[in-house]
Amino acid sequence: MIDRITDFYRISAPAERPDTDRDRFRRVRLATFISATLGYAIYYVCRLSMNIVRKPIVDDGVFSETQLGIIGSCLFFVYAAGKMANGFLADRCNARRFLATGLLLTAVVNLVLGMTEMFWIFTILWGLNGWFQSMGAPACVVSLNRWYTSKDRGTYYGFWSASHNLGEAITFITIALLVSWAGWRYGMIGAGAIGLCGFAMLLIFMRDTPQSLGFPDPEPPTAKTPTENATAKPDTADFNRAQKAVLRNPAIWCLALASAFMYISRYAVNSWGVFYLEAQKGYDTLDASLIISISSVCGIVGTVASGLISDRLFGGSRNVPALLFGLMNVTALCLFLLVPGEHFWLDATAMVLFGLGIGVLICFLGGLMAVDIAPRAAAGAALGVVGIASYIGAGLQDVMNGILIEGQKTIDPATGADIYDFTYVNIFWIGAAAVSVLLTLLVWNARRNDN
Repeated sequence: MIDRITDFYRISAPAERPDTDRDRFRRVRLATFISATLGYAIYYVCRLSMNIVRKPIVDDGVFSETQLGIIGSCLFFVYAAGKMANGFLADRCNARRFLATGLLLTAVVNLVLGMTEMFWIFTILWGLNGWFQSMGAPACVVSLNRWYTSKDRGTYYGFWSASHNLGEAITFITIALLVSWAGWRYGMIGAGAIGLCGFAMLLIFMRDTPQSLGFPDPEPPTAKTPTENATAKPDTADFNRAQKAVLRNPAIWCLALASAFMYISRYAVNSWGVFYLEAQKGYDTLDASLIISISSVCGIVGTVASGLISDRLFGGSRNVPALLFGLMNVTALCLFLLVPGEHFWLDATAMVLFGLGIGVLICFLGGLMAVDIAPRAAAGAALGVVGIASYIGAGLQDVMNGILIEGQKTIDPATGADIYDFTYVNIFWIGAAAVSVLLTLLVWNARRNDN
């Protein structure tokens, strides 16, 4: 049984007959890239569905705010561990099948959760969803590495990185419509149905490796590692030395903490922004979701443009734009949280600024700055340190927000309606963004260390 599973996920064998049709290679490569990008966007639909249904679940008396915070945090904590583990697995797997399996399983979780109200089932399955979600990004990055050369990979990585913003926008529009029309259960079931459609798309259009179709390796021999002999073994001591240098580098740990606090503000808005607009400012679910979706759309612009901004406007420096967009993040949260009442265009403007800022910061603080200063042989280790810290921060915000929101809730004796005081929530969200900016300043003069 284990051998069959291992064989199923093994990297595809090279085709017996070569195929030198360059036009067909480009078509297949483009189809693989688009399907992987859309597939990962749909991963986000199955991850963010819970964010749309929080208020309706509380209104129906199914779970409390604290319980929802615990459920949400389980996904992030498991995701943090799974992202590193599945990164090692994805290198050795059929990227198409690995990516499709994760999407199938996360879709099934959403379908099941639309049919139950038991707290522990929600908690366990949403935690498992974190593991299935962590299969997505590694498989996509491995696919990019297999189909694109080092000259093209950065450009396509930037476009692929916008997939999470695309997924957020799809979620905040489609799932919000379903919840508004039919209730929270159909929001979860709808996300699962979208996930199943994405699963079918990956199986139809995505391919594993160029060699499995008879195409040659797209990476020119001169662009490969210094040792071009495919049978040569890498120097383990060099990798160990480089990875230890990452763990001993205080600048990378500062960046990891800066990313963690940035992720607190990012996922605070993603996870609780709709709830906040409904409970504090009086929006309905559809309008609240529309406002939050603006940040996702603008995040696409920020993510895609981040490399161009740093390379063309700041001579390759990430520090200055990271600081500027970090301050933009703080400003946006102040506009969003500190101006009372329902002001659609002001809240929408705040989400434009927030989306642009977070889009850039996800690239810079979420990995690129750490890779810039890490030894070249330990880029993966640097990303691992930043990634674990980031999603621990994301998980902690869910628990903290649930506790803070429920702890400051009172009941109107006349109407029986819930009355929320978000003072401490405001401090928590804005404070996290400000701390991220301060930590970014601490690594201002950090340089690469290849020793």
